[in-house]
Amino acid sequence: MFKRYLSILKKEFSGYDAAKFGKDVLAGVTVAAVALPLALAFGVSSGASAAAGLVTAIISGFVIGAMSGASYQISGPTGAMSAILVSLVAQYGIQGVFISSFIAGIILLLCGIFKLGGLVSYLPSPVITGFTSGIAIIIALGQVDNLTGFHSSGLNNLQKIASYFTASQQLDVTAFIIGVCVIVFMFIYPQKLSAYCPGSLAAIVLATAANMIFKFDVTVVGEIPKTIFLADRLDISAVAPSDIMAMIAPAVSIAALGLIESLLCGASAGRMKNERLDADVELVAQGIGNMLLPMFGGVPSTAAIARTSVAIKSGGVTRITSVVHAAVLLLSMFVLGGVMSEIPLAALAGVLIVTAVRMNDWKTIRSIFSKKLKTAMFQFLITMAATVVFDLTKAILIGVVFSLIIFVVKVSDMQVTVADVDPERLGGDIDTEKLRFTKVVYITGPLYFGTCAKLEEKVSSLGDSYNIIFSMRGVTVADISGIEALHEYCERLISEGRMVYFSCVQPPVMDLFERTGLKEDRFSYNMFFWSTDKVFEHISSL
Repeated sequence: MFKRYLSILKKEFSGYDAAKFGKDVLAGVTVAAVALPLALAFGVSSGASAAAGLVTAIISGFVIGAMSGASYQISGPTGAMSAILVSLVAQYGIQGVFISSFIAGIILLLCGIFKLGGLVSYLPSPVITGFTSGIAIIIALGQVDNLTGFHSSGLNNLQKIASYFTASQQLDVTAFIIGVCVIVFMFIYPQKLSAYCPGSLAAIVLATAANMIFKFDVTVVGEIPKTIFLADRLDISAVAPSDIMAMIAPAVSIAALGLIESLLCGASAGRMKNERLDADVELVAQGIGNMLLPMFGGVPSTAAIARTSVAIKSGGVTRITSVVHAAVLLLSMFVLGGVMSEIPLAALAGVLIVTAVRMNDWKTIRSIFSKKLKTAMFQFLITMAATVVFDLTKAILIGVVFSLIIFVVKVSDMQVTVADVDPERLGGDIDTEKLRFTKVVYITGPLYFGTCAKLEEKVSSLGDSYNIIFSMRGVTVADISGIEALHEYCERLISEGRMVYFSCVQPPVMDLFERTGLKEDRFSYNMFFWSTDKVFEHISSL
């Protein structure tokens, strides 16, 4: 693994010069401008603190970015991860999150070492899209309290939604106006200006300036400590074995999300930069980073597509972009800490709601529903609903299991088509009179016990006077039970005085015929031919 990492670095920094370094610095500063408000917002929305989100972005930028499996990955706190963490903080406390993060880091590290990075490629696209949309809903729901001043309760999303209707709530008008103004501002913010100053950063700056001038009575971020070693951080000496056992299930959820989000980000960004991500090296980097983060007081981190795409579009050449972005965030922590402490939480809520809307893959969603792809629609809706109702790991499992069931149903379906012998397509030396009572049965699909019933039903409808040619070019998979059932049916047809032939049998299926002794032992005449035309010639010669 270390050799692969060195090989990536050698290729990445080949011909590196001052001009490329300049591009990395400019791209890093641009990414930091995007990452700053998001880091603060995701820190708060995770149930930790804005400082925890900022520390996560800094350590991730330095450590995970430097060790990444590609030149372009930018890691940090994300909306998807915060959606998991908010319920974990409520249930286990912040120390529980730190322990889970450390265990998740070990899991990710092992996934990289044992080369499990390719697993994410088996997730169907509609499942991933539904998963992302479900997370977007969770993020938006999680900001209702900061946006409105309401107070939710409960450990899951359904309980929180119900609490808004079961308890008396009072709208915080000032906070609501600030949040709505941020949302509107971000949607109308000119795209051309985003290259110079991201809309989220501009909205946060304006909202904070207004709050500092007019002294609104709203909840703010609070003190930003001028250190990357936060007071709330993992205390390994205080961790008991029982704590570790209790945190394994949450750690698996964090690791699963970290694996999925980081590798999907790498795949998407890799297409943008035409550079392949080494998935296993990336997982090792994510594992080490997430083991270190709780020791600083940071929350779990993954690669973030929003920041990564900005890095690529801003001209970032190497992983120095990630390091520079982290250095700028660290500098802002010391220089702008006093200003950041005055940011209204309602403003961060507005940023996250817009982020939640934009993180949906609207192009894919429109394609699925406009083309009325029913299977994809069900995959998307079931995964999205499961993400909101259950935890994210269960949602992925539910989506994948449903996809597997649909896949099995589809590939298990046998198509049977019956056709007459067309005299015009036969050669002149074939006696068409002898083929008058012959039908060709074209079979497509797997041959197993369940599909033989469909085949028998179709052939039985022909009546008793026809000989049968089974054309099996479309049968590539068969099992013993299917072949046995088919031959029992053929024996019944032959006992009725009808002739049965097989043509175009695929080699794997023929091999099973031969290995089970069915080709040679069951029938007294040759009934296997490589083509249907050869069967016609044989019947004509009788």
